[in-house]
Amino acid sequence: MGKILEFPKNFLWGTAISAYQSEGGISCDWTKHFDAGLACNHYRLYEKDFDLAKSLNQNAFRFSVEWSRIEPKEGKFDQTEIEFYRNYLKSLKARGFATMVTLHHFTNPIWLAEIGGWTNKKVVFYFTRFAQRMFNEYRDLVDFWVTINEPLVYATFAYTCLRGDLEQKKDNSFQVSFHPRISSLIHPFLIVKNQILAHKEVYKILHKSAGPNFPIRVGIVKNNSFFDAFNPHSSIDRINASFLRYIWNEYFLNKIKHHLDFIGLNYYFHIRVKFPFQTKNQNKVVSDLGWEICSPGIYFVLKELKKYNLPVYITENGLADKNDILRKDFIKDHLCWIWQAIEEGVDVKGYLHWSLMDNFEWDKGIEPRFGLVEVDYKTLERKPRTSAFYYAKICKENALIL
Repeated sequence: MGKILEFPKNFLWGTAISAYQSEGGISCDWTKHFDAGLACNHYRLYEKDFDLAKSLNQNAFRFSVEWSRIEPKEGKFDQTEIEFYRNYLKSLKARGFATMVTLHHFTNPIWLAEIGGWTNKKVVFYFTRFAQRMFNEYRDLVDFWVTINEPLVYATFAYTCLRGDLEQKKDNSFQVSFHPRISSLIHPFLIVKNQILAHKEVYKILHKSAGPNFPIRVGIVKNNSFFDAFNPHSSIDRINASFLRYIWNEYFLNKIKHHLDFIGLNYYFHIRVKFPFQTKNQNKVVSDLGWEICSPGIYFVLKELKKYNLPVYITENGLADKNDILRKDFIKDHLCWIWQAIEEGVDVKGYLHWSLMDNFEWDKGIEPRFGLVEVDYKTLERKPRTSAFYYAKICKENALIL
């Protein structure tokens, strides 16, 4: 038997999804150009999916409530959809899952998009009202509240995609042609400003509503990357990397650090920075999307978070790997580095792999396969991949055997 890396007692092991990517049948601002269709029809098959997750020894599940379902018209809440998510949460709780609810995972109601979405300062009021309603409805069923998923990714990639001229191809991928006005940096700055204000307001209101004797945990999910100097001996490359690290990894967290009960970390990218702000990764091992796999990066990113002195949950970590060739080693290697960060004092309390099953990968369509569980999009049949059983063993033993 090899070395055994034991994880802390009560460590959470699970998976993560988002509503638009998995549920299907949603009419939101993404629908016009990025139509997910039925996605993997999780909306109707969630009981089956929860049974699969439970059979794979998982004890935690992260998902998003779809704002456009619940408030399809401004100020008009759909009680049928509210009951849907109540039953959804009850199903998770009945199976013993810790629940992590994301309030905003890239999508907006059409009525909000029509007035500028997150560039409009009114979004702070609208989002806070939505969050307050969700807390009032589900307070006894939710263990963790995430206000916003990957705020900077939304402010740059997601928003820009939605404001471009897009053409859906036969393979469900998309061609993007941007308006010149969208290249302006004004919109991302406005979005980030409103995201910071909205997060702080939601944090304060949810804690006030909960009262002093009700346990509540409110956090954010940040997509932080491992920024590295292309030439470690070049002071210019090191300065470039440090600057990008601050802007992307630290700025947002620094602005809300007094309004956090935990930090959710999404880790996908290693970025080697060469002056002037060029990226020159080696790309020796890449996913199906061409993303470089750099497992040590998660250790360095976690070490950066230690200064906030908050519990950390890995809320997404995964890869597109249709043939399930790399996923087993990907999980093993990343967990080794996470374990090392824990040994050095980072308070990591859970790991949620992205994702439970294949789903709709935004502008890339259904071709990328991130799932531990394979989905046949013609029949919607679910089939766990070999890596799913490998991960299940880790979940069961709360340990990694090398």
